[in-house]
Amino acid sequence: MLFGHGDDFYSLQQDVKINFSSNVWHGANLDKLIEHLNTQFEKITRYPDPDASGLKRLLARRFEIKEENVVVTNGSVTAFYLLAQTWRGAKSTIFVPSFSEYEDACRLHDHVITYFPNSEDLSELSLEGQDFCWICNPNNPDGKLIHRTELLKLIAANRQTTFVIDQAYVAFTTEDMLKSSDLKANKNLILIHSISKAYNIPGLRIGYIMASPSITKEINKYLIPWSVNALAIEASKYILIHPAQFTLPIRKWQRETAELIYQLNKLDGLEIVPTSTTFFLVRLKNGTAAELKKYLLDNYGILIRDASNFYGLDESYFRLSTQTTAENLQLVEAIKEWLKEVALPY
Repeated sequence: MLFGHGDDFYSLQQDVKINFSSNVWHGANLDKLIEHLNTQFEKITRYPDPDASGLKRLLARRFEIKEENVVVTNGSVTAFYLLAQTWRGAKSTIFVPSFSEYEDACRLHDHVITYFPNSEDLSELSLEGQDFCWICNPNNPDGKLIHRTELLKLIAANRQTTFVIDQAYVAFTTEDMLKSSDLKANKNLILIHSISKAYNIPGLRIGYIMASPSITKEINKYLIPWSVNALAIEASKYILIHPAQFTLPIRKWQRETAELIYQLNKLDGLEIVPTSTTFFLVRLKNGTAAELKKYLLDNYGILIRDASNFYGLDESYFRLSTQTTAENLQLVEAIKEWLKEVALPY
């Protein structure tokens, strides 16, 4: 297990005032959801559905697929480990740099792993002999996106390989992404989704798999009963039944991201990696991400994501997830001071 990815808020001794490290929608209004959960709290005294069947029905209805196409999991990370376990010893290709848990899950279950840099041309990707291809789209940590038509073409050209497409960040872009309807024509497609990130409830751990019944049947053999707790199920049901309460203003968030990138680009010593989402990578030309992280936390209570433990990235990379306009400006000024005082001494 790799500790330190995502939000390491739980392990910090310092007070975090602004959190740029976690890729979740920071502006979600959870008042009504919390109010609803308070009325459902007695459900912790009873066992939940062993396979979250009630939530599964709602998801199937929402995406116009059959219940047999859906597996509800304790967060999207559990889905990765379930897949790796179900096909233990398989051959897997992973696009990198990307979320570390694909590799961790595959290693735990003795997959033979190869890597393909996500910066390279997809037309050069050879999947001969590969059982699985793992792709995060949009990708974490760099926000890179493979367009739907290009991805469908790749899937169709490699029917011998099953594609695990992690769409946890589908709400963080306006681009056209893979849909549940694509499962019918692509039996070698597995879609992974998260309910945590777009609704700012990562602590509840809720995600789901969508795939053909032949795939979900195999996965269900390894699904642990009651792996999703009662409050996570109730929260997810409430969100699906009341979507208007949880509208994510993606275009506004994208504009704020563009402005933050614009301001950071004014600073000497930084290189911004282009993104299609509301989070992005930054490379330091001098100093390390660990040094900057400590400085920001100690002096401003600002938390960033040191991205050096992503496969293929070094100690100069860190990741940011755009916050409010005022908070973004505070970050820019704080980094400016660090660049002046620490990274670029004269």
